[in-house]
Amino acid sequence: MPIVSAAVCPHPPLLVPAVAGGAAAELDDLRAACLSAIDQLADADRLVIVGSGPVTGSRYDAAAGGSFGPYGAPGVRVGSGEPVLPLSLLMGSWLVSQSKAAVLPRTSLTVAADETVAACLELGQEVAASNDRVALLVMGDGSARRSEHSPVHLHPRAEIFDSTVAAALDLADATTLAALDPELALELQAPGRAPWQVLAGAAASAELTGDLLYHAAPYGVGYFVASWTL
Repeated sequence: MPIVSAAVCPHPPLLVPAVAGGAAAELDDLRAACLSAIDQLADADRLVIVGSGPVTGSRYDAAAGGSFGPYGAPGVRVGSGEPVLPLSLLMGSWLVSQSKAAVLPRTSLTVAADETVAACLELGQEVAASNDRVALLVMGDGSARRSEHSPVHLHPRAEIFDSTVAAALDLADATTLAALDPELALELQAPGRAPWQVLAGAAASAELTGDLLYHAAPYGVGYFVASWTL
């Protein structure tokens, strides 16, 4: 059956107060929006977290370990064992742990930033091909070229690209997400493109309603939070 709900969140480690330190309050609104969207997933039977990683198809169970030590907060961890989760799944697991969806059985999987559109859509279809009522948490940032103070220099197409994504997320428009240009996304340093297209594949036959809860670029990077529900 199609997925029954989805949440889209960004993955800056600054969302973790122990990482942000004195600047934690700057992202209070973003953090609250993420948790609100993820809370909407709690009625599903199972949760799948999708995020960017070095390769496509790496899968982790709920016990997979991750640490915010590389970001200055070694005391903040998820799972157990050695830290193996890439940043996108680490942030996804941490956000879930703070939410009502923490009780759900879950798995996490990666998709490469340069993965083809067809492979992303196929991966989404595989996620949705379940007898369970599956919820999807999609971790992905927009363009890192939104301002002169961005991690990478301002690009004239960055804001237009992100605005297109924001509108698609607000309308639960899987067709527009599926049409995003991988080469342009790489040029704009937008790692969310591939995870969003996994969402497009998973939601292609679902009748979901979208709600864009957050869209801003506080550090020159586009961040989106959206909730898709029946």
